[in-house]
Amino acid sequence: QVQLVESGGGSVQAGGSLRLSCVASGYTYGSKCMGWFRRAPGKEREGVASIRSDGILTYADSVKGRFTISQDNAKSTLYLQMNSLKPEDTAMYYCAARGWCWGLGDIMASNYLGQGTQVTVSS
Repeated sequence: QVQLVESGGGSVQAGGSLRLSCVASGYTYGSKCMGWFRRAPGKEREGVASIRSDGILTYADSVKGRFTISQDNAKSTLYLQMNSLKPEDTAMYYCAARGWCWGLGDIMASNYLGQGTQVTVSS
């Protein structure tokens, strides 16, 4: 079992920044892929970013150049640095972990999910 706890969400104005964190605990050795997806009210879930143990990073087109995913293995923590935030980034953001992934769709079908952290961007 893997437990994931997100933090760092909040309310910001457009153009602002936030950094989300996700602390993983439990049997994390088998989770070679971690990432973030989001769900906005009335919209489909959207994979945002993923990072694999081989160093491959994947981003949704909607966040490329603005968001950066990173990982601190020593702290068992996954990060999502979000810059130049837009109102359309408003959503609940979820951390996810799974054995492997080939794309952002796999992140949304992960074995382990966090409880989510709300991000609200006002114009």
